[in-house]
Amino acid sequence: MTNILHQNPTLFQVNTRVMLTELTKQLGRSATLDDIPDSFLDDLAQRGMAWVYFLSVWQTGEAGRQISRNHPGWKKGFQRDIPDLTDEDICGSGFAITDYQLHSHFGEPDALLRLKKRINSRGMKLMLDLVPNHTAIDHGWATTNPEYFIHADEDAIARARQNFIEVNGRILAHGRDPYFDGWPDTLQLNYGNPDFRKAMVAEISRIATVCDGLRCDMAMLVLPDVFMRTWGEQIEPFWSDAIATIRKEHPDFVFMAEVYWDREYDLQQLGFDFTYDKRLYDRLRVGETRPVREHFLADREYQQRSARFLENHDEPRAAGTFDLEKHKAAAILTFLSPGLRFLHQGQFEGYRKKVSVHVSRKPTEQEDPQVAAFYKLVTECLKLPVVHEGEWQLLDCTPAWDGNWTWDSFIAFSWTNYTTSDQLIAIVNYSDHHSQCYVDVPPVEYVTPQKSYLHLMLADSGNTRALQSLDATNTENKLFVDFPPCGFEVFRR
Repeated sequence: MTNILHQNPTLFQVNTRVMLTELTKQLGRSATLDDIPDSFLDDLAQRGMAWVYFLSVWQTGEAGRQISRNHPGWKKGFQRDIPDLTDEDICGSGFAITDYQLHSHFGEPDALLRLKKRINSRGMKLMLDLVPNHTAIDHGWATTNPEYFIHADEDAIARARQNFIEVNGRILAHGRDPYFDGWPDTLQLNYGNPDFRKAMVAEISRIATVCDGLRCDMAMLVLPDVFMRTWGEQIEPFWSDAIATIRKEHPDFVFMAEVYWDREYDLQQLGFDFTYDKRLYDRLRVGETRPVREHFLADREYQQRSARFLENHDEPRAAGTFDLEKHKAAAILTFLSPGLRFLHQGQFEGYRKKVSVHVSRKPTEQEDPQVAAFYKLVTECLKLPVVHEGEWQLLDCTPAWDGNWTWDSFIAFSWTNYTTSDQLIAIVNYSDHHSQCYVDVPPVEYVTPQKSYLHLMLADSGNTRALQSLDATNTENKLFVDFPPCGFEVFRR
């Protein structure tokens, strides 16, 4: 793969625990990272992935596992998707980390470096997790450095028992955000302690030697104003200094933030390369066209640093959330727009049941051939250099005739490389009714007149109709489109 794919890159998330569980069954022995087939990595490279994100590779402990097994609400949720669930399937949350070392069940520590080498040799990069807000209850620091955590007194635990726990004779806080109760398998780290802050930067520095980037869990929780709102303690900013320190040692290291509450821009300004674009996902789920289109009016740099997805380990499966046609239309808008394109294991197959981060086995499901065929075409589009190095532009849609109100149901954009004259055009009717409009397409100086013709790359299964009004000299640059509900077409010229 060429380096150009690392602009507006494509990322594939792997559920490490589930994958090794399935390999263990196939091999008849405990599988490790070394057993992940080269053919699997070859397929990801062939699909044009720039990043492979291996979820939950770090060491977790028995305390978290027992909490996951015995928490009645959690267990009921696990059993909803895996009716024959056993306690052996419940391994504890991958975000209740006891040590940033490769989990002992996944191989010797050097297996992680070997996996990174195999990924890098195929032109891809490895991303792993960082959980900056909290640790597992049985993390070593709870014994050796209890001052690294938020402490409380008997009154606090009496008022909100769900937010605190006694560990080694001390009352410590569970990790939490300001809107929900604490996570019972975690301890809250104290960013007001300067020694802890140094220790966390040292931890990140060590992790940066075994991967190329980090997905930082709930990164906004350690922003000073959020920390104050949650814990009533004033802290100094952390991310800008930490990221700058790591970049001195590893200039190309990448940070991606899981972030909500409209704090995406703040974290980008602090040095994050990419931030979750949950707002786009939520607007696509609601299904109203205008808010989605207006979302794409954001600053271009902001968009290029947005991580866009339709599912991940936190969100429900896209195939179970959207009906088939809306799923495909939403995917066109999500993955052919600027930014990091975040795809999830099982998404290509159209799986509908979510896999909890507390379990090591996925539900039994059959592949949906229509979804699989669609994503094969999507990834072919994402391999085109123009959607990485080209200039992206939101296109104007106008009424097809006086009184044609359905024009407002369309979202259209183009990618154009003005050096090579390559262009990709995506047009989506993101509504539940038939719609028509004219789409203004940016002109390009063509090498040959034949390149002015549109070549259909991807379309929905309905009766879409795009009438070409582009001639070889580009005197007219409009398309009349007449699409069914959630109809779309993607052209290359």
